[in-house]
Amino acid sequence: MAPLFVPKDRKSLFRQFLAGMYDAVVITDPSGHILEINPRAEEHFGYTQDEVLDRPISCLIPGLAPEIVQRIRRGLADDRHMMIDANGLNKDGSRFACEVTVSIIDLMDPDDLVFTCRNVERRRSVNNMLRAKESAFELSQAALFCCDTEGRITQTNGAFNEMFGLASEEEARERKFGDFMTDDPLPENFAKALEGEETTVGIVAQSDDGGDDEEIEIRLAPMRIGRKIRGVVGSVIKV
Repeated sequence: MAPLFVPKDRKSLFRQFLAGMYDAVVITDPSGHILEINPRAEEHFGYTQDEVLDRPISCLIPGLAPEIVQRIRRGLADDRHMMIDANGLNKDGSRFACEVTVSIIDLMDPDDLVFTCRNVERRRSVNNMLRAKESAFELSQAALFCCDTEGRITQTNGAFNEMFGLASEEEARERKFGDFMTDDPLPENFAKALEGEETTVGIVAQSDDGGDDEEIEIRLAPMRIGRKIRGVVGSVIKV
């Protein structure tokens, strides 16, 4: 595919465009030596443009050694762009995970390279936190569940499935909150959760094996995504 062409009289407009980009952008010659970086790249890597001018891209992204840059260039001959996972190197020596998209542009010379870098440290941190919460959700001895605003079950853990005799989470998703918890004031408490209130109530339930009645504590709370309530989360604990 033919590389992107930027006419000489439009280079200043192109640089203004780079200055407004959210991602860090590094432009190099075909050998990987830095020609230009945008302000976001200066923030990401801690260097000014003058400090990195004509230095190899590997000073910012150590994994992009000269031989790797040449391999990328050969690969770009048959593709519009290439994406790689890498580590950025800040001026202070700290590293951060980043996604790098590489493409070809005619800016100073034919076959100049554009490296667009996105810091993914925050995304990875959030993903790790979500995985930890998911593990805690599944391992909890309390029966935990989530519902949408209509009361349909969207997620349960093993303790919930066991307590209510469900074979799997998929079976739970075919049911609604009201199928499991009809005793007053639970329907009313569900409505309160949708309005933003947290409630805790104790009820007495008949034992499945004919033994003594069991006291159960049920907590309901709104499930928020941003500022909006998207459903209800709850726990059921034998006390």
